[in-house]
Amino acid sequence: MADARFDPVRIDVATLVRRSVASLYSHLVTRPTGRAVRLAIESQLLEAGDPSVSVIDFREVTILDYSCADEVVARLTRAYLSDDRPRDAFFLFRGVQEWHREPIQVVLDRQSLAAVVQPVESGVELAGTVTEAERDVWLEVERLGSIEGDPSDHFDDPEARAALARIVERRLVFPAPGGGVHALGALAAG
Repeated sequence: MADARFDPVRIDVATLVRRSVASLYSHLVTRPTGRAVRLAIESQLLEAGDPSVSVIDFREVTILDYSCADEVVARLTRAYLSDDRPRDAFFLFRGVQEWHREPIQVVLDRQSLAAVVQPVESGVELAGTVTEAERDVWLEVERLGSIEGDPSDHFDDPEARAALARIVERRLVFPAPGGGVHALGALAAG
């Protein structure tokens, strides 16, 4: 169940493209366009609370090339992983179409990053580089929606506990301030 204190920040990428680069089309096809959109997203995040769950919506984006996927998905993901991140933000990339998947996967793989994506035709999934143990633990958290208390108590296997620590560190789940973890899919739905 989503925590009411963490209303997701919803960001429509197509609207940002039209506003940021004065284009009538929802095409992310040049690095400068991708950079403009990423900067617009970061600007919107300044208004969000800390921590925040940000839903980056690609549903109306008709073309996404590799350089824009790098700017908008990989660079945004990487910037918020570091200890000196601009703020405490978590991301879910919603409305990922079939033609968005390859550029997103490739740019995340190149940098050994991972992100939570929500394809238009199904629930949430992981894109990028993850181990099998990380994927299994992430799927369990998503299935449950959240794990209260010490989430490592939920997993008996030491490898699963280590994978849980890694997906928390990689910001693929949301660590609750009072303990526990929440699935980004559940929080984004709230």
